[in-house]
Amino acid sequence: MIKISAGEFAKIVNGELRNLAEDFVIDQLPVINSKLAKKGTFFIAFKGKNVDGHEYVAESIKSGSEFALVSKELNEPTVLVKDTGEALLALARYVRNKITGLKVVGITGSQGKTTTKELLHSILKSEGQTVATEGNFNTEIGVPLTILNCNENTKYCIIEMGARHQGDILKLTQVANPDVGVVLVVGTAHIGEIGSVEKIAKTKGELIAGLNEKATAVLGSYDQWTPNMANGLKVKRILFGDNQDVRAADIEIHGGFAHFDLVTPSGRNSVELQVIGEQQIPNALAAAAAAHALEISNESIATGLTVAKLDSKWRMQVEELNGLQIINDFYNANPESMKAAIKTLILLTQESGGSSWAILGKMHELGEIETSSHLSIVEYCENVGVDHLISVGTDLYQVNSSETKGRNLVLHQCKNVEAVLELVDSFSVGDVILLKASRSERFEDLAQAIKGKWIGAQQ
Repeated sequence: MIKISAGEFAKIVNGELRNLAEDFVIDQLPVINSKLAKKGTFFIAFKGKNVDGHEYVAESIKSGSEFALVSKELNEPTVLVKDTGEALLALARYVRNKITGLKVVGITGSQGKTTTKELLHSILKSEGQTVATEGNFNTEIGVPLTILNCNENTKYCIIEMGARHQGDILKLTQVANPDVGVVLVVGTAHIGEIGSVEKIAKTKGELIAGLNEKATAVLGSYDQWTPNMANGLKVKRILFGDNQDVRAADIEIHGGFAHFDLVTPSGRNSVELQVIGEQQIPNALAAAAAAHALEISNESIATGLTVAKLDSKWRMQVEELNGLQIINDFYNANPESMKAAIKTLILLTQESGGSSWAILGKMHELGEIETSSHLSIVEYCENVGVDHLISVGTDLYQVNSSETKGRNLVLHQCKNVEAVLELVDSFSVGDVILLKASRSERFEDLAQAIKGKWIGAQQ
């Protein structure tokens, strides 16, 4: 956070000071969770459906927060505003424009946002002080909080932008004013809420439509909508993907990890990703294209990609457990990410020589394409050679018996965890297990149960 006086702070957010002197210097970092309140922070009180943050203001001040941004009259040192959410956005807009020389990168897309952000962070942090979205804090609360983590010494800010409704990303773009806007791919994630793939494309395209004329649009070439998002705009454009401005050449996959030559208009350098899965190549190319737009050397980009070791919880985390390889990938799920994870499952199984087990739960937020999407995953499993598909807690995964002739996929319908655990006895050393479902299916509990059963069976 940059240094400003409390009086200036109040003007920016159109608020009033309560028990706080106008000349009090504000450079504290904002928190929205009272458990994170400490000296060097200020607390923002949001009123939600189930929890009212104003009830935790006193606790936050006691824990060390200097003051609170509130929308209710309280006795503690506060800045009183009509709407704390709008005030937060106004403050972030002010800070973003106040820091001279700050370069902002906005990233959106139906999948790969978090991995791309972390790969780009690995590149940029060697070039200067870099702030990036924590976790997937990509909403109208998370984006301004990320911006407020910047100060006068910050050179780069990487912002992940998510959306559940049309207009969400445009609003965030107007606050962040990105120098580089990255759209990865248009897919079916959140189609149940947004309505159609065409509407999803329009929503993701708000990032590009909201760029200023001096900005650069970095666009993937993996669908029919994304490459055209800058058409008719005066912004610069960089495409990434096969045969594009930024591309991967001489691709090889070793142990599930991609090795390739990164080709950009600046040169050609070798990259060895430490992030598992062939599907990570587009994310790496997106990060590379964004860094190229910021005039980072090709050698530095390749080095940043190669040394990046990501620790995204429940995202393609692979562990070896007593001869069994387990892919933990249950942070979220949609048809595109499901197929990508299954492809990695097959690659690892081919190297191990064991059997492949796809333990899959329901994919949520698919709306009218829910049934067809789950059936397409079964068909994909059949086509790529998955040995066992374990359907957990849903009957949406079904085999079309009239089309299974000559195929070896075995479908196991399991209503609960106990039914899945009965199949653990059929696992063998060398097998590879994929656990994937939408976050609300709580597959982390299933994963722990499977690991416990497997370890017990080996003793």
